[in-house]
Amino acid sequence: MNFAFSTNAFRNFSFEAAAQAISAAGYQGIEIMCDTPHAWPDDLSDGDILNIKKTLEKNRLEISNLNAFMMCAVQDFHHPSWIEKDPEFRQVRIDYTRKCIDLAHRLGAKTISTEPGGPLEGMPRDTAMQMFIDGLQQILSHAREKDITVLVEPEPDLLIETSDQYLALIGQFSHPNLALNFDVGHFYCVGEDPVETVFKLKDHTRHYHLEDIPDTREHRHIMPGQGGIDISGVLSAIRQTGYAGFITLELYPYLDEPQVTSARAKAAIDGMLPNEQIG
Repeated sequence: MNFAFSTNAFRNFSFEAAAQAISAAGYQGIEIMCDTPHAWPDDLSDGDILNIKKTLEKNRLEISNLNAFMMCAVQDFHHPSWIEKDPEFRQVRIDYTRKCIDLAHRLGAKTISTEPGGPLEGMPRDTAMQMFIDGLQQILSHAREKDITVLVEPEPDLLIETSDQYLALIGQFSHPNLALNFDVGHFYCVGEDPVETVFKLKDHTRHYHLEDIPDTREHRHIMPGQGGIDISGVLSAIRQTGYAGFITLELYPYLDEPQVTSARAKAAIDGMLPNEQIG
């Protein structure tokens, strides 16, 4: 199995420092945060993109995914969203996603992940869903041209939280360049069994996020093995589906010592499959 670590835990460090630590911890892959300070598209020159490529090569890392979810360079993790009431603010999200598609193409990545609509904040679900679909329609033809798959990531308290809601979206609007970023902890938070959900959504999943969650199902990313998720069971299920891509550890709250966190998380994951070859 191929494991990566997300740079969103390294928001107080440079991309170069993040890549060096992630490689040293034994990961084969890295998820790049398309936000400050690592890869905010508007700030990247041709030289910066070349430096990212050289850093990846130097540290023998592949890109697992581009994380185009948070936009702290503009506001925060969830805003601007796909369903902002202000059309100009909503367009900022759409334009940003298009730029992330271009960046993925230039870096040789295959996927970008994005938020599942955004916080409803009193908006009727039908209105929000149509607004989300309208936004996706504006970027998916571009994604197809660049051979990039846009991955919707269900999350608690946003428009799409559950596996059924994701399937309802795909039932209403499907596209060959639209698929799922399966965040194990998020499905656990909304009361689903992640092991069962792996099989339920296997035909849609193109990338996994992995973290543990407290057994209270509070949406808080914690170290694997310290919460209520049967992570060994999840990894076994993923293997049984034949998935051959990356599983990215996403532990963004651990900002103080991400170097230590990434190494401890890798050791924890390795220990959960003692008889398997872990990448």
